[in-house]
Amino acid sequence: MKGYKNIIIPINGSLGPLKEGLKIAAAENCWVTVLKVLPPYEGDIDLTGIKDISDVLSSGRDQAVRTLRRAVRDEGGQAWIRIEEGVVSETINRVAEEDGCDLIVMGSKSNRGILDRFLGDKTVEKVMHGAPCSVRVVNV
Repeated sequence: MKGYKNIIIPINGSLGPLKEGLKIAAAENCWVTVLKVLPPYEGDIDLTGIKDISDVLSSGRDQAVRTLRRAVRDEGGQAWIRIEEGVVSETINRVAEEDGCDLIVMGSKSNRGILDRFLGDKTVEKVMHGAPCSVRVVNV
């Protein structure tokens, strides 16, 4: 046992990190926060033609919360679900700092080609360099 008290599991598509994080949390008997980071809304609300834009914007959050709750329940775990907007790597590190996390469990594609490694998203690397705690990377 590593003595973890608070784990954060950022989710972006694959549920591989969720399974691994909940397994660690069960062994450590610690708190879990599942984090979904949504990109900030950058559209022009005046041009959308929708009367109540807040309903449209919040429906994406509500759907994400329902999906994550179902996934956590299906894995037999318990977790806080947190939805945030912002730059993914910065938001993960900010939330980990705010919540006093001991461990971030996140996924990375294991079958990335050489071109994708150089030109692809560097979210995992950015999180690792700015994280306030340990980071465990799970192949997805």
